[in-house]
Amino acid sequence: MTSDLLAPLDLAFWNIESDRNPMHLGALGVFSAHSPTAGAHAADLLAARAAAVPGLRMRIRDVWRPLSLSFGSATREEDPDFDPLHHVRLHAPTADFQEVAGRLMERPLERGRPPWEAHVLPGEDGVSFAVLFKFHHALADGLRALTLAAAILDPMDMPERRPRPEEPARGLLPDVRKLPGLVRGALSDVGRALDIGASVARSTLDVRSSAALASEPSGTRRTAGVVVDLDDVHRIRKTVGGTVNDVLIAVVAGALRRWLDERGDGSEGVAPRALIPVSKRRPRSAQPQGNRLSGYLIRLPVDDPDPLGRLDSVRADMDRNKDAGPNRGAGAVALLADHVPALGHRLGGPFAAQAARLWFDILVTSVPLPSIGLKLGGNPVTAVFPYAPLARGQSLAVAVSTFRGQVHYGLVADAAAVPDLDLFARALTEEVETLITACGS
Repeated sequence: MTSDLLAPLDLAFWNIESDRNPMHLGALGVFSAHSPTAGAHAADLLAARAAAVPGLRMRIRDVWRPLSLSFGSATREEDPDFDPLHHVRLHAPTADFQEVAGRLMERPLERGRPPWEAHVLPGEDGVSFAVLFKFHHALADGLRALTLAAAILDPMDMPERRPRPEEPARGLLPDVRKLPGLVRGALSDVGRALDIGASVARSTLDVRSSAALASEPSGTRRTAGVVVDLDDVHRIRKTVGGTVNDVLIAVVAGALRRWLDERGDGSEGVAPRALIPVSKRRPRSAQPQGNRLSGYLIRLPVDDPDPLGRLDSVRADMDRNKDAGPNRGAGAVALLADHVPALGHRLGGPFAAQAARLWFDILVTSVPLPSIGLKLGGNPVTAVFPYAPLARGQSLAVAVSTFRGQVHYGLVADAAAVPDLDLFARALTEEVETLITACGS
C-alpha cells in the first residue's frame, strides 16, 4: 500500500478542524437535465467512475511512530475498504439547491474514510439537478479538488500535454557541494518566518472591523449563490483600470457596506481585513497533491461612500501586495506551516484555529474553473458555485469563479450569525450595477 506524508499546510488544515468548523471545500454544480431521471443516473455514474480515480481512494491516517521525525504527522494512503457508495449519495427532489447545500456543508466529512463526498440533488422541476462536491482541505486545494471532480464528470477533449523529460533520481543525502547554499536557505527561511510573524502581529494592532463579521461558532451553515455577467465586470475594468480580480473584490467591499447599513450595524469607520489566498503550487513539486498557499491581506474600504474610490483603494492595496510578493507580509502567514514540526501542528491546531479571527475578518478567494463545457451523463453544467471553509469565529466567507462568460459568487455563512445572507447576496448584484452606473457618469 502506497502512502505519503501530508505537506505541512495539509496537516495544519487536518488539525484545526472541529465539529463546528469543518475544513472542507465545496462546489455546487447545477446541471440542465435531459430527463426527470437524470439525477439518479448521475449518481450511478459518479459512483461507478469514482472507483477508478486513485485520488478519491485516499484516506488520511495519523502517524504515531515513536522516535520518528514524522511523529504526530499524518499520511495520505489508499483505503483498502474503499466503497464509492459511502461517498456518493442521492437525495430527495428539492426546489432549493442552496438550502440543501447549506445543511450539507454543516456536516464534517468522516475522517476514517477518504474525506470527500458527492451529493446529488434532483430538482423538483424535473429539468435540472445539482451535485454538491465536498473535499477536505487536507486532501485537496481548489485546483486539486477541481481535478478530482473533473475525473468523475464526462470525459473532456483536452489538448495533449507534451511529455516532460525524466528528472534524474534524487539521492537520499544532499550533495555536499550544495551544503553552503542549503545553510543560507535555512537561515533565509528563519528570517522570512520572523518577518511574516512580525507582519501578522502588526496587522492585529489596528482592528477596525464589524461585529457582524465575527461570531461564536454555531455549527450551522447557510449558502447562497450570485451570478454576475462577466462582460459587466470587464466593462468596469476597462473604464477604471486594474484587474478583474480587483473589481470582484471591490464588489465584495461595496456589498459589505450596503449589508452593514441595511442591518443597522453601520459601516462608517469599518475596514475589515480580507484574506486573498494566492496559490504557490509548483507542478513539479515532490508533493503535487499538497496545499501550497500564501495570501494577500488587504483592508476592504467599507467606510468609503464612493464606489470608484473603493475600487481605487482595492487596486492600490492589491498592487502593494503584489509588489512585495506572496512570500512577505501578514497574508503569507500560511507559509509558516512549513516551519512548524508535525507534533507542533498536532498540539497547536486548536490554538491556530482560534487565531484566525485575530488575523483576518473575511476570506475572499478565487477558484479556477475551465472555460470549456462540463457535463455529467450528457447533461451540461449551467452554473458552478464554489464554497470556502468558514474559519472559527468568523461569520462569512466568499468564493468566486468565472465560468463561460459569467461570474459565480459562492457564499457560506454561519446561519445563526447571518440569517440574512440573501440580503448580502442581493447587495453583490446591486454593487455591480452601481459601479456600472458610476463608470458611465
